[in-house]
Amino acid sequence: MDTPRPRLTLAERLYLPQVIQGVGITTRHFLRNLTLHTLHLFGLARDKAAAVTTQYPEQRKVYSEGYRGAHRLTLKPDGSVRCTACFLCATACPAKCINIEAGEHPDPEVEKYPVRYEIDTLQCIYCGMCVEACPCDAIRMDTFVHPRLWGYRREDFIEPKAVLMERSRVLHERGRDALMEDLQRAYQEGRDVGPAVT
Repeated sequence: MDTPRPRLTLAERLYLPQVIQGVGITTRHFLRNLTLHTLHLFGLARDKAAAVTTQYPEQRKVYSEGYRGAHRLTLKPDGSVRCTACFLCATACPAKCINIEAGEHPDPEVEKYPVRYEIDTLQCIYCGMCVEACPCDAIRMDTFVHPRLWGYRREDFIEPKAVLMERSRVLHERGRDALMEDLQRAYQEGRDVGPAVT
């Protein structure tokens, strides 16, 4: 059964009312914020908040507990990586951004470990599937920091095992805020290293 398509008026076909409505909303927000920011400069209307852009990374917002930040590899009490190179995180990753190279561990009690563990942050979609797939809690996304956001080559955005392990050390020794402070310091200094490696 075919239903007849409704007839559109000329104004509806030109989308003119919708365009005018959208420009009106944008203009209203612009004028409201401009007025409030101007009044705030003179100490007036302090009780009314105007829209403000967070100047990241110089400024930062407080994230909720469920925020998925940059990855980290958890460590054993002896400081070695907890990962057993089982490849479950790389298999579960829908973006295929995790690259692992397994090797035989020098300790005969341990079967294998990741010789190379890299995450390509340009491909990562931060879904958390790698964290959910890991059977030994070796990878987490509880750092509350963004991944590195500056660089001139694709390689600048690949985080190696050393960077991922260093985040766990910093988190354990200096706390969550230290990770963001290190990231901001590296950004301001324009260092060409990972966010937590000095």
